[in-house]
Amino acid sequence: MDTLFWIIITLMFIMGFVGLIFPIIPSVLFIFGGILLYGLFYSFEPFGWFFWTVQILFVILLFAADYIANMVGVKKYGGTKAGIWGSTIGLLVGPFVIPFVGILIGPFIGAFLAEILVHKQDPVTASKIGLGSVVGFISSVITKGIIQLLMIGYFIFVVFS
Repeated sequence: MDTLFWIIITLMFIMGFVGLIFPIIPSVLFIFGGILLYGLFYSFEPFGWFFWTVQILFVILLFAADYIANMVGVKKYGGTKAGIWGSTIGLLVGPFVIPFVGILIGPFIGAFLAEILVHKQDPVTASKIGLGSVVGFISSVITKGIIQLLMIGYFIFVVFS
């Protein structure tokens, strides 16, 4: 049973990383799900208040990284709140409309259209803002991936020490 339990926990963690590519999947819930399953399968004893405090701080960092990276990416290229919203909508819709490449094209098209429709930007400026949204998204994925690795790494450290 030990092997089966660890396979299930590992699959939960892997799904957390799949959520980096498909934002509709709640990454952090799968990471926490893996931790909670460990507690159910084995014991919650290793997880004291300090462990949960650190994990919650990591979750706050995840949400902040997601928001800030997208906002900085769009604003650095001259975008507005409309561009940020368009980018976010494109990020959620893109993978379903255009599988695989939609994750990158979606934010670009969303920010581009939002800036053209709401703020009447010219296509060149709107394209730069769209590019900024893609840069922000990629930065966000890298940052969130590092934070998730830290969450899992800390979990492993606590469990095996």
